[in-house]
Amino acid sequence: MSNRVARQAARACLASLLLLELAAAHAWSLSITSGSRRLFLHVGNGALSGSSGTLNGTAGTSGAINLVQVTVPVTQVGNGTPQAMTTNTTQSVSLYGDGNNTCPTPASAIMVGAGYRRNSGATSATLSVSSVGGLTNANGDNIPFSEISWTVSAPGSGVPNVIPAGTFNGASQTLATVPGNTYIENCHAFRYANSAVRAAGTYNGRVTYTLSSP
Repeated sequence: MSNRVARQAARACLASLLLLELAAAHAWSLSITSGSRRLFLHVGNGALSGSSGTLNGTAGTSGAINLVQVTVPVTQVGNGTPQAMTTNTTQSVSLYGDGNNTCPTPASAIMVGAGYRRNSGATSATLSVSSVGGLTNANGDNIPFSEISWTVSAPGSGVPNVIPAGTFNGASQTLATVPGNTYIENCHAFRYANSAVRAAGTYNGRVTYTLSSP
């Protein structure tokens, strides 16, 4: 999901789905031409931020909330073997505007990017993610978001971890600081820890990414 907001804060969401069966990039740190304050955030599918390196696109929101999911085979439920998660995003080309193929395999990795343009005001913006509430099924069973982690990649970049790898903590956590007139971007591949046997069912939850500057 891609958000363009003139100032204050931009937010994007990512849904997560776990199907449990029991018996039955270019991480790039790129320059932006200075201008009036603007934040740009995308998680998965979205629209271009404008012409390359400007963040001059029309302010607004575009793109759906993308889904990350996994079906754990019945023979592997709770055995401690991490399960790779897939996505429904099709976004492979950078939204910075230069046409780079940042995430060559979007079915297995979500592209995340954040940009902050300024000519005055705060010198940086903060990228964070909130994973409050965990994942729940129809019966109210819960899986904590701390069971989901991610690795990062950025083919061709010398700074693939400009947004670092990590694990959701079930609360709000800071992911990166975005300097003024800078755009950062890389690919996030998620996996489910599968550390315990869970009740059968489909578990849903949502995490929300936020880019903010005072």
